Amino acid sequence: MTDLTAVVMFIGVIAYALFGGADYGAGFWDLTAGGAVRGRRTRALIDSSLSPVWEANHTWLIFCLVMIWTGFPPAFAAITTTLYIPLGLTALGIVVRGAGFAFRKVLLRTAHQRVTGAAFALSSVCTPFFMGTVAGAIASGRVPTGGHGDALASWVNPTSLLGGILAVAACAYLAAVFLAGAARQRRAGALERGFRRRALGAGAAAGAVALAGVFVLRSDAPRLFHQLRTDGLPLLIASAVFGVAALALLFGHRSHVVVRTLAAAAIATVVAGWGVAQYPCLLGTHLTIQQAAAPAPTLWVLFAVSCVAALLIAPSLLLLYALQLRRRLG
Repeated sequence: MTDLTAVVMFIGVIAYALFGGADYGAGFWDLTAGGAVRGRRTRALIDSSLSPVWEANHTWLIFCLVMIWTGFPPAFAAITTTLYIPLGLTALGIVVRGAGFAFRKVLLRTAHQRVTGAAFALSSVCTPFFMGTVAGAIASGRVPTGGHGDALASWVNPTSLLGGILAVAACAYLAAVFLAGAARQRRAGALERGFRRRALGAGAAAGAVALAGVFVLRSDAPRLFHQLRTDGLPLLIASAVFGVAALALLFGHRSHVVVRTLAAAAIATVVAGWGVAQYPCLLGTHLTIQQAAAPAPTLWVLFAVSCVAALLIAPSLLLLYALQLRRRLG
């Protein structure tokens, strides 16, 4: 039951990496779209693509927080008392991003739109970066079991910075792939070609960061490096194959449905590879899943509630995404 609860929680992590990641990546392209005139069509596409789904995607983040808080309270306490700076900046980024996205749609003056748009775009880049630093801190074993670790060194280190940069690159790649498909549905050829080029560039950048990360992990997080080279290697190879295939099909102007599926699979497998490499530890090298788990009755109740939530939420979200992809939502 302990392992099963951890797997359910990590499914939520993967889901947020995919759906939330695509949202954050759209903000990255909003930031780099150019001025008010040159970037108008790009931002209009981003607005129409995000508006119906961007808040719903936070469901996965809330799910993950509830799972670790209830199912693994010692780990939750250790993480929050050590990584409160990047976690606080993440929370601030989520709030600023939502406010900027909402207000820029109703403000009339260009100057005001620029301010709120910049808030949305900058926080869309900073938020996944800080989330990546948290993941790097946990994976490299810099969060002590008792919590209250070093407030700066725990997340300002090579592995955490690698996690932050890789998170931003992966979000940008996912968003560009999805937005290229959205532009194709709208028969906006220029936008489609632009986002296809962005996806190819972001995919290549994410691959380069991942390759460079091998050397970073080898020196800074040797246990994680060893586990990725052994237990996690099949998933990393699968991620590379999916990613290269997606880029090849994207370059060849193939079906965006297939490209989106392969791109999502590339991100999902690399995140799953991290989970497999981390096992059986929940915090780096010292706190195992068994040691951090709540009592068995609590895990049973948590699992049952998760099943009920999945039956209620998953069909609703699938319907929402399906309607959005078919452009049935205003």
